Amino acid sequence: MSEDARPGGSFFGRRRGKPLRAGRAATVAESYPRLRVEPNALPDDLAQLFPDGVREVRLEIGFGGAEHLLHRAQENPDVGFIGIEPFVDGLAKGVAGVERLGLTNVRLYDDDAIKLLDRLPSGSLAAVDLLYPDPWPKTRHWKRRFVSDENLRRLARVMKPGAPFRFASDIDSYVAWTLAHARRSPEFEWTAEAANDWREPWAGWPGTRYEAKAIREGRRGVYLTFRRI
Repeated sequence: MSEDARPGGSFFGRRRGKPLRAGRAATVAESYPRLRVEPNALPDDLAQLFPDGVREVRLEIGFGGAEHLLHRAQENPDVGFIGIEPFVDGLAKGVAGVERLGLTNVRLYDDDAIKLLDRLPSGSLAAVDLLYPDPWPKTRHWKRRFVSDENLRRLARVMKPGAPFRFASDIDSYVAWTLAHARRSPEFEWTAEAANDWREPWAGWPGTRYEAKAIREGRRGVYLTFRRI
């Protein structure tokens, strides 16, 4: 059985689309081994993953085309970023972007986020972003949504007190789902005080291609921030 057909499934769907162009494939083959986070060989201090030293480490789960990940890494050279993306095309964009921009504060992982989360040191992350994840819109697939009671407990374990968990989606049912799960969690609180706190993106938001596509199709994003208690 392939790992994409595991009993219970995973939060992501297919891992491969069209074959990578030869040049992009070569970049991934050459550079990804150096950038990859190895769950079974993590240091107690995640800052040691980054050669130039960082003051804190943040995680982005499912970085897609890597627009947000690369933007934040350029914006915050003293912060370490770990990006997770199982889809090969997205991973390749992340690797290529890191090389093109000469970033030393990004590390990547191409498998199920749960495998990494369960190995990260407790209280090691200053922020977690989950941006436009696969909504699994069919009711029978809702169990494959990343946001769940169990995964919120996983996030809470690895996040520092006060750290933000940011979630964005253009799918109303997933927004409601996430609000319901997070608001019943004893470890997170929703920070919104006014409508614009969830209607407007966060400061410095670069936008993503997925978001632009959703807007063209008449859907608007919702931007939720939860604080680790």
